[in-house]
Amino acid sequence: MKIELAHDYATALTFESYPPAPLIEGVWTHPLRKNRSENGAFMEYLRLGEEGVQALPGALVPRQISVSWAAPGRTNAFHIHVKAEQNEIWCVIEGQLTVWLVDCRAGSPTLGVRRKLVLSGEQPTLVHIPSGVAHGYQAAAQGATLLYSMDAQFNLEDPNEGRLPWNLFGEALWAPDMG
Repeated sequence: MKIELAHDYATALTFESYPPAPLIEGVWTHPLRKNRSENGAFMEYLRLGEEGVQALPGALVPRQISVSWAAPGRTNAFHIHVKAEQNEIWCVIEGQLTVWLVDCRAGSPTLGVRRKLVLSGEQPTLVHIPSGVAHGYQAAAQGATLLYSMDAQFNLEDPNEGRLPWNLFGEALWAPDMG
């Protein structure tokens, strides 16, 4: 049964679409299982073996594990690792981040592809970010705690953390969703 709307409302009406997330070569996600009880919760972040991280869609041998605390509303973008290979696995364990990934790798079959993810402590998910993929985030109103692993160690004397302008891929990326 179709509902008829008054002309002014009918002409303004649009419908949401839910296309699949665009793929970026080397980027993968892996939901984590949060085991809850009346006393709290427990969750495995990474399971490690001699060859590195186990039971994930891709390989990574962690060389550093870090924590970052994002203040409410903070936009931290864009970072990119190009001096040497530095792949990362991110996981928000508290709060929420809107994350944008953009493939900047010359010759990549997904060059220029942009992907938006919403990571939260409510439903923790790992995201693998390969070298050459620009990444940035915006924290929600409650802020966020980000746990991440890298296959290279941070070098204070020669950081492998290139910066691209926060608005290089368009200011609209960081605009609030008003729909």
